[in-house]
Amino acid sequence: MAQRGMLERLIGAAFFDINTYEEVEADASLTGQAAAVVFLTAIADAIGSSGAGPFGAVFSGASDVFGWFVWAAATYLIGTKVFGGTASWGELLRTLGFAHAPGFLLILGIIPLLGWGVQAVVALWMLALGVIAVRQALDFSTQKALATVFLGWVALAILHALF
Repeated sequence: MAQRGMLERLIGAAFFDINTYEEVEADASLTGQAAAVVFLTAIADAIGSSGAGPFGAVFSGASDVFGWFVWAAATYLIGTKVFGGTASWGELLRTLGFAHAPGFLLILGIIPLLGWGVQAVVALWMLALGVIAVRQALDFSTQKALATVFLGWVALAILHALF
């Protein structure tokens, strides 16, 4: 298979393409691209959250980046230690980074009355992509991926509530 560009990977990741997640998992050189996806979607989220004021916008964007690290760490620990998956933290970081692809739509949060709906749809979309990303990275069943993502999401939600 020919090497694809970042835009093609973003589209593949956003539309649940298993081959995209396998490519991202296997290629350590794509960690920078995964980070770029997260940082750029964090900026889109910050702009979309600007109605919450400057502090709210900065907090929203920063929590996206922090959340990526925490979610990858939590899913790594849960997936490998509890459910016996095989992956490195880097593999999860990359696949979950590309699972942020729909986050570019968060910029639409600046549109009154549309923002909350976009946020809800994007959050659910990214959560579903997270299941694919975790399943492919940890090389186990969808059921184990669902449980891993759910438990990782709970850990992230607790940390988010604390801060």
